[in-house]
Amino acid sequence: MVTLREEPVDAPGARELLAEYFAMRAATFPGHAYTTVFPHASVFQPPRGVFVVVRDDQDQSVGCGGIRRIDDGALGPRYEVKHLYLRPQNRGRGWGRVLLEDLEHRAIAFGARELVLDTHHTLEAAGRLYVAAGFEAVDPYNDNPNATRWYAKALEADQTG
Repeated sequence: MVTLREEPVDAPGARELLAEYFAMRAATFPGHAYTTVFPHASVFQPPRGVFVVVRDDQDQSVGCGGIRRIDDGALGPRYEVKHLYLRPQNRGRGWGRVLLEDLEHRAIAFGARELVLDTHHTLEAAGRLYVAAGFEAVDPYNDNPNATRWYAKALEADQTG
C-alpha cells in the first residue's frame, strides 16, 4: 500500500529525496554535466503548485514529485511535472504511475488545461511511463539544459466544481 502526502519541498524528508534524485542524475548524466537546482518552496505552494511525497506501508518516504504553474500555453493554464522520483528499490511496483496520476488530478483541480514535463532520453523507464500515461512528444517549451525530450498532455476541465 502506498500513500501520497503533500509536503513542503523544503521539509527534511522531501529535501532528502530531492538530494538523492539530484545525486543519482549527476552521477549518471552524460558528461557529468547535470545542473542541480533545488526549487524554492514558493513554487510548490497551492495554488501555484504542490509537492507530494510517496510513503510505503511502513510510512517510509520512498519517492516524490510535484507540479508547478508555468506560463499559459495554447490550451490555457499549464502546469509542469517536476522531480518525479522513486528510490530504486521501490521501482516497478506501479507507484510512479500512481504518483503521476495524483499530480494530474491535482493540476486539474488547480484549473490546468495542460500538463507538461521535460526529461532526458537516458531515463527510458520514465519516458515509457509518460507515454503510457497519455503524454505526447512536443517541441521544447523551455531551455532546461538537463532535458532532451519534452512532453505534454491536454487535460479535461474539473468536473467536480
